[in-house]
Amino acid sequence: MASKIEDFLANNRKPYRKSLKPDAIEKGMAGLSILLILAAGTALAKGYNQWHSLPWQVWAHLGTILTALLITPVMMLRKRGDKLHRILGWIWSVAMFATALISFDIRLIGRGEFSYIHLLSALTIVTVPLLILSARKHNVGSHRRQVRILVFGALLIAGFFTFPFGRLMGNWLFG
Repeated sequence: MASKIEDFLANNRKPYRKSLKPDAIEKGMAGLSILLILAAGTALAKGYNQWHSLPWQVWAHLGTILTALLITPVMMLRKRGDKLHRILGWIWSVAMFATALISFDIRLIGRGEFSYIHLLSALTIVTVPLLILSARKHNVGSHRRQVRILVFGALLIAGFFTFPFGRLMGNWLFG
């Protein structure tokens, strides 16, 4: 049985000809992630006096997204494919998936409506399992594309939109 699985995986790997080293896109994503970490940290510090009023869902959402956000520049800039990459990748994937699930519960706290950011949450719920599957199959090209989609869409774009339009983090950061 193990031999059949190994044969299947070997036959479904696509050769990856590009370097595994971080390219300009990944370095840029790492830099933007660091800026988002700094903005979020500043907002959290400035909003300290309101922490007591936040429901557990918001804290869970912040905890999981900050976990993924802190791991992102490390993963974007370091060596890939080793044991630490796999461990951090699992933590990052679980954090991203949990963040997306929790976001659907957070909407119930406010006006009870979905926003455009929830489309990115749905994208995350679909893409994270695909990301894991492509990594398990050693399909590096697909895995790399899916990571970029998640980092750009679910972290950077969604992260940017937590600051404008009278949202909590924006109120804390700019208030």
